[in-house]
Amino acid sequence: MIADEPFQVIEISGSSDGPNLLIVAGVHGDEYEGIAAIRELAAQLVSQREHLHGSVTLIPIVNEPAFAIPARCGDDGKDLARTCPGSTNGSPTEQIAHAISKRIRSADFFIDLHTGGMTMQVWPLIGYGLVANETVLETQRRMARAFGLPLVWGTSANLKGRTLSIAWEAGVPAIYGEYLGGGMCSGEGVKNYVEGCLRVMTEFGILTGHPKPDLLSEDHCIEDPRDQSGHMQICHPSPIAGYFESTVTLGEAIESGSLLGRVIPSDGGRTLDILANESGRVIVMRTCCSVQTDEPLAVILENAPAAAFKNNPLFS
Repeated sequence: MIADEPFQVIEISGSSDGPNLLIVAGVHGDEYEGIAAIRELAAQLVSQREHLHGSVTLIPIVNEPAFAIPARCGDDGKDLARTCPGSTNGSPTEQIAHAISKRIRSADFFIDLHTGGMTMQVWPLIGYGLVANETVLETQRRMARAFGLPLVWGTSANLKGRTLSIAWEAGVPAIYGEYLGGGMCSGEGVKNYVEGCLRVMTEFGILTGHPKPDLLSEDHCIEDPRDQSGHMQICHPSPIAGYFESTVTLGEAIESGSLLGRVIPSDGGRTLDILANESGRVIVMRTCCSVQTDEPLAVILENAPAAAFKNNPLFS
């Protein structure tokens, strides 16, 4: 561990030289599948050092103050995924952002594991940024397809403050995962996260002794270069505070103008219908009934690849 780092770091070195893969979870304190997966991954890699070429750096909980509350953000109210590269002299979240940014810049590959947290659930997916550097972009595509989750989503790299944006600026190939959430910890999600990380390591020769994974076909992949694509927190904002009732399920196909749910105002006023603003698949759905004005309710993915939602053995 580097002196004064505000999080636990697990360093696992292999039997020979090679690249460094950084895998983190807990950037938000209420996202649990990735945290559990990294603990399991550490145990597996320690027992396979002779097959490890290079090194793997694991950080189970980047945002320990938020995890302790528990909440998405720490007591200073700053979202770590909007605060990078941070500052050594700033608030606790800014100091964490500075420390994790330093780690990301020194890596050769980067994986950031997320979930929907306490309030949302996300269809299992691997995402990456559509960066200008073609070599980095092709590596990210390969990482994402090797990981093996049913949906592969390339989106705008013009999103500042994130761990991924630090990687992109530094030329480090980076992907992120999303897997359910809703305040729970899916055992299947933990398993798929562990397997996905091992698959990426095997694909790039960091881990040997395993069959090389089959890459997901292009049928599972979609790219959207529009500005702010991939920014889930701005989609279908609630017009009022109140009680949210969903009328659709995660992964469901929906038409533009169809009913997504209803918000019943806290003051007993008129119930408001929330209508889908586009056609596609529901890939994010709010699971917390209590909602404040402008908080997101759902994300719909246009032109969603059908293979990512039908008869997929990785998510049943």
